[in-house]
Amino acid sequence: MLFFPLVTTLPVAALAAILESLWGYPAVLLEAIGHPVMWIGTLIDRLDTALNLPEYSERKRRWMGILALVVIVLVPLTVVSLVLQIGYAVLPPPVMIVVQGVLTTALVAQKSLWTHVRAVGTALRREGLAAGRQAVAQIVGRDTRVLDEAGVVRAALESLAENFSDGVVAPLVWAALFGLPGAVFYKAVNTADSMIGHLTPRHAAFGMAAATVDDMINLPASRLAALCLIWAAPAERRAQARAAVRRDAPGHRSPNAGWPEAAMAGALGLRLAGPRQYGGTRVDDVWMGDGTPNATVDDLDRGLVLYRRACALLSVLLLAAAVLSMIAL
Repeated sequence: MLFFPLVTTLPVAALAAILESLWGYPAVLLEAIGHPVMWIGTLIDRLDTALNLPEYSERKRRWMGILALVVIVLVPLTVVSLVLQIGYAVLPPPVMIVVQGVLTTALVAQKSLWTHVRAVGTALRREGLAAGRQAVAQIVGRDTRVLDEAGVVRAALESLAENFSDGVVAPLVWAALFGLPGAVFYKAVNTADSMIGHLTPRHAAFGMAAATVDDMINLPASRLAALCLIWAAPAERRAQARAAVRRDAPGHRSPNAGWPEAAMAGALGLRLAGPRQYGGTRVDDVWMGDGTPNATVDDLDRGLVLYRRACALLSVLLLAAAVLSMIAL
């Protein structure tokens, strides 16, 4: 059972957004059984080891990557389908909407993202630059040892903006369309992209399918994330946020990340993205926004407030859509 009407899926997404903002993923569950992303990650790692062999040609690696992505998607979807079939056989549909909503919270990173980004500001204030670099290294892939305080804050804000799109908005959009299976499908592809969708000698060919599909399925969410950030911005900054998105987002090397990053930059009066280092290699990305690059810890606080307002706005939109779907029934 993988397909549901919007009168079911919209309440699932709205419920997941609200509940996850309250409790996140419980630490007791993480310690006891791990996290669904960890389970998917284990599957990806095993497929990477078994199918991405160094003696394979580049063409064969691409085909093996397509096969791996199919398995990465089908395995969790099959498990979810069996769980839902059993659930709907023994529980009434309204109860199963709640069950789907609760289970979907595990695939949304609303609260954990806020916690990790806030930790960067706390570290900078209490322990200084070295601690801030260490904290931001938990959420970004760039070289943090070369960052000054402004660079640490910018990295945290960029991560906040990008992960608002692919860690919060995207799974909720797919849940709004297809319920729990939609969120599982999205998270499987997104996790695959994060693990094997890199332009490295090992994964450039094998991870091409994961990276390509992830770019495609994130297109709607990245645009919606930018809109939420613009609407959540202070009234006097909304025009600048819109202008930054129109002007700068298309120039980002990612077809999706530039949208929320540009909106965040414009809303805060900052410049984000720009040149940075990965593995000792300088990457000359374009700047998002036309404000100052000298971001401070206070700017990080403002970014977190903006993020919470955007999350609340998204929850309201989902809840309104859910209510309208039930009224129209």
